[in-house]
Amino acid sequence: MTEPEAIAAARTRIDAVTSAIRHQERLAGRKSGSTTLIAVSKTHEADAIRPLLLAGLRDFGENRVQEAQGKWPALKQEFPDITLHLIGQLQSNKAKDAVELFDVIHSVDRPSLVTALGKAMAETGRQLPFFVQVNIGNEEQKGGCAVAELPALLDQCQQAGLNIVGLMAVPPADIEAAPFFALLVELAKRHNLTQLSMGMSGDYETAVLLGSTQVRIGTALFGERG
Repeated sequence: MTEPEAIAAARTRIDAVTSAIRHQERLAGRKSGSTTLIAVSKTHEADAIRPLLLAGLRDFGENRVQEAQGKWPALKQEFPDITLHLIGQLQSNKAKDAVELFDVIHSVDRPSLVTALGKAMAETGRQLPFFVQVNIGNEEQKGGCAVAELPALLDQCQQAGLNIVGLMAVPPADIEAAPFFALLVELAKRHNLTQLSMGMSGDYETAVLLGSTQVRIGTALFGERG
């Protein structure tokens, strides 16, 4: 596929997802454009990412700090208006690297990480917006703080100087996501948080209908792997 063909294909996929998001915003009586589309570029090389950039997308999400370090510094130099989101679990010993490279972190989930991020911001002089990840399905294998531990963790974030703008969650797979999204909406309201990072390729339309402000989309933007 030539570069113009790759850009055209990327634009078609972006337009399809954006159109679906706008439709759900209208159904929910929300302002058009109030949902940020984040392209999940984990495991994709720079050559696969560039067509989406050239088609106009500027928000991208990565799961691992080390993988992102290998491709995003050069892309950020080429496209300086990129917003890079860390959406995967973050080890405390990678906090400084994450604060240096990423623009938003969606996966704050435990006191030790809060402490490490506070220290990293002091060392780097960077102030980032953060989301607290909530384990809304109470799944042992997933990151995120327990619902019952959310108030205490938010207090710790405030004491450490973290700017918490919203909540993030990944609902359990293969069951209806709506009740879990509704729980996250309720938790955000309870704590006066206005942003919700929820919804992926299989359930983002439901998430937008229920109030998501950031959807994290991989397959629907990059296409199925060959």
